[in-house]
Amino acid sequence: MNFGFSEEQELLRSTAREFLARELPMTAVRELMDDPRGYKPGVWAKMAELGWLGLLLPEEYGGAGLTLVDEIVVAEELGRALTPSPFFATFQGALAVLHGGSETQKKELLPDVAAGRKILTFAISEESGNENPDELTTLAERKGAGYSLTGTKLFVPDAQNADVLVVAARSGAPGEAGVDLFLVEKGAPGMAITPLKSMDQTRRIAEVRFAETPAQLLGAPGSGWGTWKTVRSHALVHLAAEALGGAGKVLEDSVKYAKERVQFGKPIGVNQAIKHKCADMLIQVESSKSISYYAAWAVAENTPEAELAASMAKAYTSDAYRATSAENIQIHGGVGFTWEYDCHLYFKRAKAIEVTYGDPAEHRERVAQLLKL
Repeated sequence: MNFGFSEEQELLRSTAREFLARELPMTAVRELMDDPRGYKPGVWAKMAELGWLGLLLPEEYGGAGLTLVDEIVVAEELGRALTPSPFFATFQGALAVLHGGSETQKKELLPDVAAGRKILTFAISEESGNENPDELTTLAERKGAGYSLTGTKLFVPDAQNADVLVVAARSGAPGEAGVDLFLVEKGAPGMAITPLKSMDQTRRIAEVRFAETPAQLLGAPGSGWGTWKTVRSHALVHLAAEALGGAGKVLEDSVKYAKERVQFGKPIGVNQAIKHKCADMLIQVESSKSISYYAAWAVAENTPEAELAASMAKAYTSDAYRATSAENIQIHGGVGFTWEYDCHLYFKRAKAIEVTYGDPAEHRERVAQLLKL
């Protein structure tokens, strides 16, 4: 295992950072917080031109044929810049089609995803607030050659922007074997999308209701839960990388402010209390790098500990991002609580990542179960 990034991966990182700084500076991010779409279609098209939307897709579907280790390089920069876009939503939807869809479904959807012509999303969370297969209440019933869905999904990322939704629903017996995934087209009859208010104003989430909504089975019957587990591991690592990027940025902002802010004739950074805060933040950022990069490698290589590593990364980086973003506010003092500074935006993103697909406590419990403790 090589613990360093290749020259090509470092070039991808620098290109991503320069692109996001140019196309989506914090002034643009703040403007998009009030935009119903929450993203810029022009910038989305440029992301497609850079190959970001097809990083994990094979070349035969218009992608780059790279691995999750390459993808987290971009994910880290997206988190660092608080990028408002349907990237995370499409990332999940495309993975579901890639790993669970039929060859026909892959050829119909994935080239359009890679080219930026279609936005996808993934809908699994319900009122229970977790992804337990026994608590999925959205039902799929056979209707002629297809299916119809009835139920409600919550916290669906960028549902209002999606051209196709991948929806987890119960079509059979209790447990994992009875869960399937379905494709629902934008504007399908009986589907109602209601935007939800979120603490993180840089991302869009929605409630999606289905009332006998026409749907197409994704892949083979009974394969849904296995596909979701693959998507989940990738999604957890992606979120960990975003958290790492955000934590690294707030550390930089804290150190910069500590050097510039003068109080009683000297920079506040000379005070031991501030030094200790910054040192603790550095440890959390560096530790987040180690666990995130390892988890990306484990999932990319499909090692036996992939699921374990993904949960460990999600738990640790969620805690680290929340803690560092909170300390960033404290180091900035009174102005850190004001709207004019960006501190609160990073803290809100940290809290949103923390609860997405399980909070740290849930993932520590999963780690204990996987280790049979």
